[in-house]
Amino acid sequence: MTKQTKSPETELTIEEKLRALYSLQLVDSEIDKIRTLRGELPLEVQDLEDEVAGLETRINNLKSEVSELEKSVVGKTNEITASQALIKKYEEQQNNVRNNREYDSLSKEIEFQTLEIELCNKKIREFTAQVAEKKEVMAEAQTMLEERKRDLESKKSELEDITHDTQKEEEQLASRSGELQTRIEDRLLTAYKRIRTNARNGLAVVPVKRDACGGCFNQIPPQRQLDIRSRKKIIVCEYCGRILVDDEIVGEANQ
Repeated sequence: MTKQTKSPETELTIEEKLRALYSLQLVDSEIDKIRTLRGELPLEVQDLEDEVAGLETRINNLKSEVSELEKSVVGKTNEITASQALIKKYEEQQNNVRNNREYDSLSKEIEFQTLEIELCNKKIREFTAQVAEKKEVMAEAQTMLEERKRDLESKKSELEDITHDTQKEEEQLASRSGELQTRIEDRLLTAYKRIRTNARNGLAVVPVKRDACGGCFNQIPPQRQLDIRSRKKIIVCEYCGRILVDDEIVGEANQ
């Protein structure tokens, strides 16, 4: 299977390539403006969604821990009831013992169950304190969760309004950008995208303004300006690496 190539690229002259590149730059710059308008909102929304999810997970974990502690309290309470029943049983048996050895043995059992009750009560106090502490932390987390949810709804609403106002325009521009990219050879398009990525303002193709690069504003020698106007080859700024075009191409693209 043969690899398909862009048929128009072999037919384009250097001048046509420059016009296509500058037109692409204008379209991509408009897309940049729309995305700048949205600013950091998408990231803020994502951060808030992550924080809300984290708080919900934390609250659910605390609820599980509280539930386990409350079950432990119930378990210890049941153990106390069982020990109390045993003490009553052993006390009744003491009334029917035949000798001091049996009486002492039952006394030790009563003493052991009494200690078990004390230990259970201690554990219940500890569990109850932990429940109170975790419920306090849970209440704070719940308050924070409600605040973050309100912030999230506000940011989402703001983002939706901006997106709604600009979505159609951005889709049209993106379609136009894609169309222009099909007219530009892969090697040149790759260079254009690389320059755009590295440029702080996203400008990869700039005009010569007042004998200077429209990107970095360094002076361009007269002979190099003549080469740019001749449109016989792709000329880049020797300082910033941006592709340079002359005023005529700029004027025609802006009409």
